[in-house]
Amino acid sequence: MASDKFFLGYIPGRLSAPKRYAKVSTMMDKRLILQAAGKCLAGLLLVSLLLFLPAGTLGYWYGWLFIGVLFVPMLIAGIVLLLRAPELLKKRLSAKEEQTEQKVVLVLSGVMFLAAFIVAGLNYRFDWLVLPKWAALAAALLFLGGYAMYAEVLRENAYLSRTVEVQENQQVIDTGLYGVVRHPMYAATLLMFLSMGFVLGAPISFLILLLYVPIIALRIKNEEAVLTEGLEGYAAYKERVKYKVIPYIW
Repeated sequence: MASDKFFLGYIPGRLSAPKRYAKVSTMMDKRLILQAAGKCLAGLLLVSLLLFLPAGTLGYWYGWLFIGVLFVPMLIAGIVLLLRAPELLKKRLSAKEEQTEQKVVLVLSGVMFLAAFIVAGLNYRFDWLVLPKWAALAAALLFLGGYAMYAEVLRENAYLSRTVEVQENQQVIDTGLYGVVRHPMYAATLLMFLSMGFVLGAPISFLILLLYVPIIALRIKNEEAVLTEGLEGYAAYKERVKYKVIPYIW
């Protein structure tokens, strides 16, 4: 049939099917690259403004350290996802929360980060309590350790999403880090966020970022309710893996 020949690429004067599909895929990749680059640049600009304006100087060394350990791995991870798992990258860039509880979590998290960054800059500007550089470098290693854990979670779980949802054909992941705690992604972000204040040289910001613990507890409570109700096998998984974030503690 003519329609069969079209999809097989036999119509003269038109692109063959493989070439057409490759062209569509290339266009999608370009849009994904632009979307990822735009969000990364917007984040870089926002963080820079929140740190250096309160600090009153571009010589805020701790701010540059933090930007380096935050955005360089982010860029590398984005390139790896683009090459190896573009659908996962697209999902993480485009997802929007539907759960009311999670929208509240996002707002609280945003306020927490705004306060922590601004206070860190002011802490440096007025020399309230600035850590020595070696302490900030040690904290940067912890931050990168959290990033490495986060990357492993991305590798293990193809269903990982920024939003709380049950996806089509989703299965329970119970191997690797998921065999240790039920939410290794939050374990990774907990390590990253709690070390963030020290990377910035500002213990006061660390105190603000401690608010992440009750915020993430709220998110986990809602997420587990959604998964228990909608994901087959999750209730049994909770029985097998007792701890949510930190083994023997939480």
